[in-house]
Amino acid sequence: MSLGAREIVLGLVVLLGLYMLRVLWRMRRLTSSAGTESPVAEPLLAVDRGAADKTSPGTAGETAWEAPPTSLAAEVIAGALEREIEALRNEVDAIRGELAALRQDLQQEMAHVRATQSVSPIYGDAMQMAVAGYDAVMISERCGIARAEAELVVALARSQENAHGHD
Repeated sequence: MSLGAREIVLGLVVLLGLYMLRVLWRMRRLTSSAGTESPVAEPLLAVDRGAADKTSPGTAGETAWEAPPTSLAAEVIAGALEREIEALRNEVDAIRGELAALRQDLQQEMAHVRATQSVSPIYGDAMQMAVAGYDAVMISERCGIARAEAELVVALARSQENAHGHD
């Protein structure tokens, strides 16, 4: 199964959306539970209230410990999301680079296949060598064909390369 860049990016967007929903759900749970104090925290708050009453008589009803502002939680979550988005962007950029390299390799391979398909089977090896960049002398020696035939194969490979290079 082969995935294209579009499917990979779409999958990353879906995963990011699910992650954001999970974070928002956790935030909502935290903010809804912030209004109710736990039984363990109640004695500590009572001690802190007593200490606050003794040290500053004008602050009756205030506690020494106050819940962090909700904006702090939002800032922390926003920072975490920004870091996560930056990591995802870097990952997508890396995937794009790999995809571009694979695309270039595929185009070279396709040019090679096209060159070998349009030639008689007798000259298949000679054509492959010409596409690879060998000169006519080397091709004629290795393939056992005349130098003039090797030069024709090299010229054919160049003309096909130029024709496919302008497409």
